[in-house]
Amino acid sequence: MYTKSEATIASILAAAEALFLNQHYADVTMDDIAESAGVTKGALYHHFANKEALYAAMMLRDLKAKQALFNSAVNSPGTCRERLRRFTQIFLDLPREKRDLIKLVRRDINIFNDPLRNRLIRAYQAALPEQAEVIIRDGICEGELTPPPGGDARLLSWLHVAMVEVILTRYAESVFRSRDDVADFATRLFFDGAGNPQGHRDALPTA
Repeated sequence: MYTKSEATIASILAAAEALFLNQHYADVTMDDIAESAGVTKGALYHHFANKEALYAAMMLRDLKAKQALFNSAVNSPGTCRERLRRFTQIFLDLPREKRDLIKLVRRDINIFNDPLRNRLIRAYQAALPEQAEVIIRDGICEGELTPPPGGDARLLSWLHVAMVEVILTRYAESVFRSRDDVADFATRLFFDGAGNPQGHRDALPTA
């Protein structure tokens, strides 16, 4: 059960998410956020000293929640392929706005200076690529994946995350029949490659 203060903070952060997703960072004001959240400016500044502090709280809270979600795939039983597919499915099952929110890290990261910039980068890495890296490292050890030069599992983890984020577009969702099909396609593409048409045929809709 939320306390009044916690409910106010949750309302502010939800309003901030919607505004920052639809406008550039520089175009969103604290007045906009207060109005959207239905709180006074005094209440807003009581919880957040400025826009940068509010933005940081919003992103760090979201990335921490995503880290916990993806960790369930990391710690789940099964092969590397099964766990990475589960990882992708968890991302797909997020509401669209929550999937889009993570893209703000790349869009806005150069606005900020350290130490905040570094905190946001580290939170993103801990939430996504470092989680995938654990699964991929296991896959290399078990012989499911061929290690890249130097045996760097981190390289493959970034490749997987980038591929999934690119695939998860509105266009892709219009091509596939379901989110399950998108997850299947991304998994097959990662493990089997684009040069294996048989590996992807079942994921595409029939005419």
